[in-house]
Amino acid sequence: MPLAHHETQAFGLTRKLPLALDQGACNASIDDLNQLLADTITLRDMYKKHHWQVSGPTFYPLHLLFDKHFAGQLELVDQIAERVQMLGGIALAMAHDVAESTIIPRVPKGREDPSTQISRLLHAHEIILEESRAMAREASKNGDDGTNDLIVSDVIRTNEMQVWFLYMHIAQKPT
Repeated sequence: MPLAHHETQAFGLTRKLPLALDQGACNASIDDLNQLLADTITLRDMYKKHHWQVSGPTFYPLHLLFDKHFAGQLELVDQIAERVQMLGGIALAMAHDVAESTIIPRVPKGREDPSTQISRLLHAHEIILEESRAMAREASKNGDDGTNDLIVSDVIRTNEMQVWFLYMHIAQKPT
């Protein structure tokens, strides 16, 4: 028996909360944050995939590192989704919606060597950092200090730290 459809708020429609923030600014941030959420969920899941599938001589340290970074991304997912809700929006939540929205390239189902895994993760981080910097500037321009702070203090700093840890696994000697 199909369930009756009882949405209380459709995706894409916003509620006006007494935030002392222009509704246009809220809507712009909600759109940006949902994109960032889709990409952060994708990166989070890439970390878990690589955690399960890593192999070779660096298995143990990468297995632990990938899981630690997964946990960091998991925390960001919750913070971003809650910010969308605080602004009166609806956060993306289901895998099929995330897959339709993410701009991070899809990874193959099979196992890849650790250097390819790290390269894919670094590329995903770079996408997120590039969009985050633009989104933080837009939020600041729109007077949405809460979104700007979340993106700068949490999203950018966490992603930069994770890039550094990953990059040091493949870094070549300086020239």
